[in-house]
Amino acid sequence: MRPSQPSVPPARLRLLHTRLPAPGFGGDYNPEQWPPEVHAEDAELMKAAGVSLVTLGIFGWATSEPTPGAHDFGWLDPHMDSLADAGIAVCLATMTASPPPWLARRHPETLPVLDDGTRLHPGSRQHWCPSSPVYRTHAVRLVERLATHYAGHPALALWHINNEYGCHISRHCHCEVSTAAFRAWLRERYGTLDALNSAWSTDFWSQRYAAWDEIHTPRAAPSFRNPAQQLDYQRFSSDELLACYRAERAVLARLTPDTPVTTNFVPVAKTLDLFTWARELDVVSYDSYPDPHDPDAAHRAAFSYDVMRGLRDGQPWLLLEQAPGAVNWRPHNGRKPPGRMRHDTWQAIAHGADAALFFQWRQSRGGAEKFHSAMVPHGGPGTRTFREVTELGRELRKYPELLGARPAPADAALLLDWPNWWALELDAHPSTRLSYLDAALAHHKPLYDASVACDIVPTDADLTRYRLLLVPHLYAVSEETAARLTRYVHDGGTLVLSYFSGIVDEHDRVHLGGYPAPFREVLGLCVEEFAPRPDGSWAEVIRLEGAEAVMAFEGELDGLPAVTRHAYGAGTAWYLGMLPGPPALRTLLDRIRAEARVHPVLPDLPDGVQARTRITADGRSLHIVLDERALTVDVREGDRR
Repeated sequence: MRPSQPSVPPARLRLLHTRLPAPGFGGDYNPEQWPPEVHAEDAELMKAAGVSLVTLGIFGWATSEPTPGAHDFGWLDPHMDSLADAGIAVCLATMTASPPPWLARRHPETLPVLDDGTRLHPGSRQHWCPSSPVYRTHAVRLVERLATHYAGHPALALWHINNEYGCHISRHCHCEVSTAAFRAWLRERYGTLDALNSAWSTDFWSQRYAAWDEIHTPRAAPSFRNPAQQLDYQRFSSDELLACYRAERAVLARLTPDTPVTTNFVPVAKTLDLFTWARELDVVSYDSYPDPHDPDAAHRAAFSYDVMRGLRDGQPWLLLEQAPGAVNWRPHNGRKPPGRMRHDTWQAIAHGADAALFFQWRQSRGGAEKFHSAMVPHGGPGTRTFREVTELGRELRKYPELLGARPAPADAALLLDWPNWWALELDAHPSTRLSYLDAALAHHKPLYDASVACDIVPTDADLTRYRLLLVPHLYAVSEETAARLTRYVHDGGTLVLSYFSGIVDEHDRVHLGGYPAPFREVLGLCVEEFAPRPDGSWAEVIRLEGAEAVMAFEGELDGLPAVTRHAYGAGTAWYLGMLPGPPALRTLLDRIRAEARVHPVLPDLPDGVQARTRITADGRSLHIVLDERALTVDVREGDRR
């Protein structure tokens, strides 16, 4: 099997590339926080630092519309003009992330409500109900005025819609407006109450609905809430935020059709179905904040970057936020030691980033994020942070060929599915300590440690390009997806499927016929019982039906199969009935990938050294080698492709 070529960036994205001399470099610029004399210094310092791209106006709604309907962009005009004169491209935000206080005062119904009925208030950010037509009307009106005003401006290179959707409104809203919207969404999805009652298994616990207005969002309840209702509410919540994004994007597409659009995703979480969202973006953007105190931070970042690259089938993406030093929201906000910021930036570029931006340009004097580091710290340009920022900006300009260079195809992939994530972590399961993200990271890490490139793909991806497919905890799976995975193995692929997979369908209804019913044939086994342990580890009683046991349980299930291998058609299906410890899992996956002929990016790399490859427009391979031990980076040219 030969990997297919990643998708070609859209025409609008190529226009963005023409505005940049090399991978974009810069950060969030918030001039409204500072007086004119600071603006003058900013211009000189940006030039010194090699800034080529800034995000502007993210939290500018209250400044641009101080009273209802009184739109005024006069404060922003001189900054757009001066940035254009300096040759710095602008990613202009639509400013809709945090409404001004007057919207909540005039329309308290726009404020979000928790599942226990608590209404949230202004004073922070993202204080809006995604389903609110009032919020959407005011947001769209602002975007209309903003796009009309700046259409054709020489600084405008990219639109930044809203900011970090779902970061704080992660459970959406339970107000009456949201409830009505949820009912409408359900009617569109199911058509009839009979279909909904069947999908939700409402004959259990006498939950059968006789009218649409009997249905509510899954609010606080005496006991376990209906799992299918919770699952659909997660789908609805992601869709409602996406509807807000689409409303703004429609305005921009009409008024500035040649300008690409993006929005920045927060560190990988289960809030939004990112594969669905990514289809609506011209380019994926991401905010990355690895914890300097976390020994696995580099791997977690690499996994997230592989997710971002996979959202649009290998297309380069933008690192829209990172921290040059400490952040401000953790219990212990560690500094980044010398070399860490450079290494982290190059890691993102190695995994497909076309830009490396920071939050923010200048460290705020007041507000909730005043202790969040910035490119220009409180101490000014005479600081280590600014010196490192300046050196990094100059270094990136030496590699213009990396801009738009596609990541090299991978032979291995990991399947990630947000609806499955939502379903897996519901309550009333054999164990409530299952974490989808932890499982995905555990399966990804042995490949990462071996410097093996790994794509992250959705359930409908073209699997024929991959020799090896890792599928952790696919608890909720449709018959169609199960058939695709079975066909993948039959046609020659190597599948690694981990425990508690193939248990329910897309409505959280059990697949009958013995666990895991849709995968029994391809795996050559049957799971008779789940046996989770008090320490949080997982075990299963597995009966072989053609598979061979490769590892066995110890203790209560001593000698019973724990890891199995089954030849099926032209391929092989492996099943993990438990999660081996990191060394054992590394040994196992080294064996599996060797059988599947999946190899490291570069041979003979020592532990702690990673390599990834990007292919330039003229076909050259650039290997970016990252030494996590010494925080060094080496860019090497390889063969032409």
